[in-house]
Amino acid sequence: MWACRLTQRTDFAYEKFQWQPKNCKMDKFTGSNFLRRMQDKTLAFIGDSLGRQQFQSLMCMITGGKESPDVTSVGWKYGLVKARGALRPDGWAYWFPGTNTTILYYWSASLCDLEPLNSTNPTTDYAMHLDRPPAFLRRFLNKFDVLVLNTGHHWNRGKLKANKWVMHVGGVPNTDTKIAEIGGAKNLTIHSIVKWVDSQLPKYPGLKAFYRTISPRHFFNGDWNTGGSCDNTTPLSDGKEVLKDESLDPVAVAAVKGTRVKVLDITASSQLRDEGHISRYSIRATPGVQDCLHWCLPGIPDMWNEILFAQL
Repeated sequence: MWACRLTQRTDFAYEKFQWQPKNCKMDKFTGSNFLRRMQDKTLAFIGDSLGRQQFQSLMCMITGGKESPDVTSVGWKYGLVKARGALRPDGWAYWFPGTNTTILYYWSASLCDLEPLNSTNPTTDYAMHLDRPPAFLRRFLNKFDVLVLNTGHHWNRGKLKANKWVMHVGGVPNTDTKIAEIGGAKNLTIHSIVKWVDSQLPKYPGLKAFYRTISPRHFFNGDWNTGGSCDNTTPLSDGKEVLKDESLDPVAVAAVKGTRVKVLDITASSQLRDEGHISRYSIRATPGVQDCLHWCLPGIPDMWNEILFAQL
């Protein structure tokens, strides 16, 4: 889906750059190093399609993108099976028997709990519990050793309306106008979920939890539905280094402040890489629509995993 080498794209310079931290040597990522570090452990990504890309990137980095009889699908253990009529399951889980390592991804675009208001009606609205973590996270947290959370790009009126999500706080429909604004709702959710994870950490002293900062979009001269594009193919044409000390995602930083949840900050370093998006080369391209949100793989999300590996 994200393999730009399978599209009409002809330049692959974006694959040849590596993130280099200043005054600090990062361990080289190799699949065997990663699996050794994650011996007898489970890593869970929970988030939106950019979280899915990070999961897909990591699976390819570990396996070299090759099918292997050693890698076993264990999605059924986590209820990650394709429902009848669904395009895909709510996530995937894979087990590497050599080191007893499990890597999984669960789709949660908003990071909050979604509950059908009328479970007998297939066209029902969903209660979007802004202050409650997804049921999947509550149910399986005790199985995880590393948790990487993210959300961001689904927080807009169009998505809420299309998904029939109705904001709830404290178990009842939200009436606070400040929270009803998209920014306020997103802020409340990120703070609530991080706080809840932090409250659980004393029970699971081995658990390392990360909140990943937002993946930057690079739409120039419009948005995704108004002819916005990301045509540049020259790497680092807008600068080569991150010069600011503070994060470009202040909401994430504020949410983890004072908690034991760590921030996995990828925003500023990814901001420099506008040439690494799918752009017009989507395998299922819609004429005139460019994808300046998702990334070519291999590509920028590999860097996020290198940074995660270094932090582990």
